[in-house]
Amino acid sequence: MLKISHLSKSFGGVRAIEDVSFEIPTGGIYAVIGPNGAGKTTLFNLITGLYVPSTGSIALAGEEIAGVLPNRLAGRGMSRTFQNLQVCMNLSAIENVMVGAHLKLNSSLLAGMIRSPGLRRMDRSCRTKAAELLAFVGCEKFVAADASAMPYGALKRLEIARALAMEPKLLLLDEPAAGLNPTETHEIEELIAKLAKSGITVVLVEHDMRLVMSISERILVLDHGRRLAEGTPDEIRVNRDVIAAYLGGEVGET
Repeated sequence: MLKISHLSKSFGGVRAIEDVSFEIPTGGIYAVIGPNGAGKTTLFNLITGLYVPSTGSIALAGEEIAGVLPNRLAGRGMSRTFQNLQVCMNLSAIENVMVGAHLKLNSSLLAGMIRSPGLRRMDRSCRTKAAELLAFVGCEKFVAADASAMPYGALKRLEIARALAMEPKLLLLDEPAAGLNPTETHEIEELIAKLAKSGITVVLVEHDMRLVMSISERILVLDHGRRLAEGTPDEIRVNRDVIAAYLGGEVGET
């Protein structure tokens, strides 16, 4: 699904990502972890077109996408959420999800001005689909609610529903459990597993190690912008370099 080759990104004299390579197979859940400042969000921003790489290659389903604009990547089947909520609080929950489907809708100015029958049918279909997605993420009781009236945990799932409205093949989730209580975290964990079972490839940046270890099939560890390790949860859990990076100290210290 995704192949990263010798990817680097510099901001002035600072190397945020340095010579990172890895591959993500189609299907399943792939996690990216690392200490604060490791470069995880920068990596996401490179993959999703918010940043242009200094060097290296990013291939989506075999097609080079480095530097491609985010809206074009969305049209190719890539979607994401952000660590900080990007919900339109002046819209309802269902309208927020409908915004995510904008690439699938008729954007003709003339059709909008005359409110053509075809446009009205498309709007009704989009609204129905948005309600189904809200139910899919566990927010069915908020279909008629304003986003501003929803609890934080539900807003995190609302953002995932909006990302799903783009009908992605690859979904990148940036800190989906950030700020959630244990019950809400468990709900997000179940939702991520449900996404993978539906056939969507999920790439996850997350600090909650219990969540990461319980649902991920493979994990990439970054440290200071470099690839430190990659493997299964069991392999990462006992990796001495990873333990040293998280806990401090040198490998081999007692």
